[in-house]
Amino acid sequence: MAEMFRGDEMGHDINREAELSKLVEAIVRDLLANATKEKKECKKVLFIFCDSSAHERYTDSLIQLRNEGIDYDFLFLDGETSGWLGLHKIESTNGTKVLAEDEFAPAPLELPKEYEAIVIPEIDLDNIARISLGLKGSIKAEIVFAALVLEKSVIIGEDVPGIKRSDRRTLKRVALPPAYQKLFIQYKEELKRMGITFIKQEMLHEAVLEKIKGISVVSRSINKEKHFHGNVLTAGWVDSQLKRNDLLIMKKTALITPKAKDMLLEKQIEVKYV
Repeated sequence: MAEMFRGDEMGHDINREAELSKLVEAIVRDLLANATKEKKECKKVLFIFCDSSAHERYTDSLIQLRNEGIDYDFLFLDGETSGWLGLHKIESTNGTKVLAEDEFAPAPLELPKEYEAIVIPEIDLDNIARISLGLKGSIKAEIVFAALVLEKSVIIGEDVPGIKRSDRRTLKRVALPPAYQKLFIQYKEELKRMGITFIKQEMLHEAVLEKIKGISVVSRSINKEKHFHGNVLTAGWVDSQLKRNDLLIMKKTALITPKAKDMLLEKQIEVKYV
């Protein structure tokens, strides 16, 4: 009898272990299914920053994105042809280099596949020219090229001087000379025609929400229109009436003084003739 009792008890233990195993398996399957579902539903954007400290000013904007259910990754550039995405070193393997140092890291051309949008808070003359002409050779140019081919959204900060941070530190200058500023504005207009969105840096998160979730932002104002009705546009009028990135509307017959023309370039004012 004792042996039969022990046998029944062992049988019950085995049944309980089997039931427990099935219960644990069911719980794990549910957790994995929910995690996979959440991962699929969470949309991500890629921010490309010039260095590892450039993201700090966007903390509030990033919080708002996270609150709206949008995740993000940072790509910190280490020069023009390499950058860091987490622990992976991303490299632009242009004509001078075939193999990347980090064989497990994705190529810049592959990165846009994983994201809904590419956000570049600051761009310079070199990269904006490459993108406009369809050239590669830098991280930003290759990522934007791939994003446009894949029909992904590209959002770029508009209120930028057009000169790299490293160049500003080395040359002790914070803006491009008028000739380069004019060229920078021309390339920027080309990128707009290609479908790239330019918006003030403080509104980058609003552009992301509008592109990905269709949330219309009332406060968004890329260019503020200003009208000039006189015959001669002077530097004094430009200085007192126009702010950076405004849109100036004036008649075709109006004249612009040389100093006023230089100030329009410095403030990156778009001029529209009617």
